[in-house]
Amino acid sequence: MAKKEATPNMIEQFADFKETKGIDKTTMISVLEESFRNVLGKMFGTDENLDVILNPDKGDVQIFQNLTVVPDGEVTDPKLEISLSDARADNDPEAEIGEEHTKEIFFEKFGRRAILTLRQTLQSKILDLQKEAVFAKFKALEGQLVSGEVYQTWSRETLLVDADNNELLLPKSESIPGDFFRKGETIRAVIANVDNKNNNPKITVSRTNENFLRRLFELEVPEIQDGLINIRAVARIPGERAKIAVESYDDRIDPVGACVGVKGSRIHGIVRELHNENIDVIPYTSNDSLFIQRALSPAKVSSIRLDPEEKKAEVFLRPEEVSLAIGKNGLNIKLASILTGYTIDVYRDTDDASVDDEDIYLDEFKDEIEEWVVEAIKKAGFVTAKSVLNAPRDMLVEKADLEEETVDNVLEILRAEFEE
Repeated sequence: MAKKEATPNMIEQFADFKETKGIDKTTMISVLEESFRNVLGKMFGTDENLDVILNPDKGDVQIFQNLTVVPDGEVTDPKLEISLSDARADNDPEAEIGEEHTKEIFFEKFGRRAILTLRQTLQSKILDLQKEAVFAKFKALEGQLVSGEVYQTWSRETLLVDADNNELLLPKSESIPGDFFRKGETIRAVIANVDNKNNNPKITVSRTNENFLRRLFELEVPEIQDGLINIRAVARIPGERAKIAVESYDDRIDPVGACVGVKGSRIHGIVRELHNENIDVIPYTSNDSLFIQRALSPAKVSSIRLDPEEKKAEVFLRPEEVSLAIGKNGLNIKLASILTGYTIDVYRDTDDASVDDEDIYLDEFKDEIEEWVVEAIKKAGFVTAKSVLNAPRDMLVEKADLEEETVDNVLEILRAEFEE
């Protein structure tokens, strides 16, 4: 009796899978039928002449084998043929030679090994379905915020587990500098990448991705959730500083004020999540020149010369504003470039008395001085030959972060130009 109950029990297990794994009924019926056919095909050599009828609601499975009726004594393949007398004895008294006879097969009669094989086949296909479902679910969620509990931390990555027990991998490279996680702690990240190599879903999450900052603002600022404020651009150096450009679709709403909140109430939570990462919120504008000026804040720009086709901008500032535009370790100008999409070169305002008509921009010396050296000096705030020659040698070494020998070589080339 136990063997006869085996098949209906598998139907009941099918219903359990449907409930717990979220696999729809139609798909599960198809999987169960495929599993039966797979096992039967191995037993009979083919499944082409087999009909598998499933009725999960009643909890039964019927299997029929379609055989060709042949004269007695002429059966060459019992898996495809049946003798006339056997067909008539099997509930078909009017069977005739050449006709098709349908014979019911009772799977449980094949023994424990066949039932075990069926179970294993079904479990394997269910597992494949689960993996495909996980991949499809998370692939559709790329870029979205997710929470997970820290399960284990290694030197190069941290394993998180979400509420549905799915595994999420947070690589060290996708963690914010200063991130330190304890087992059991719940942390947030965005789904950065989902692949399904060899039908083995791998979900990689990130806390350095720019979408992480976007999702945090969406969470903290109701106006963004409601579509009244739009995040137009994000530039971020994780753990250091970020700039975010926002615009309002309602003239009555100040987008910057709404994002910052009263006394910084909304942005403080985001800053804490990012380990005190400084965040500049600026109003977006489609005017590239004005957008670049805002992006370089707190520096005040005197004038800008744009090349929209090449996406390059030459920005002129008073001498005391140059260091503000560049920022500590060049972060401000780097973020402004990322945010606006322009390559930004900073120059001292040529209206300043320190620049005369005989001065020469450093770019003119790129044939004699390596380009990276010229760029390093320019980023330090010295854009003309005379501004370099008038600066203290030690200042050039420190601000441009160059070797003394390199600075001496530059000074020698520049002096030779004016001596000529």
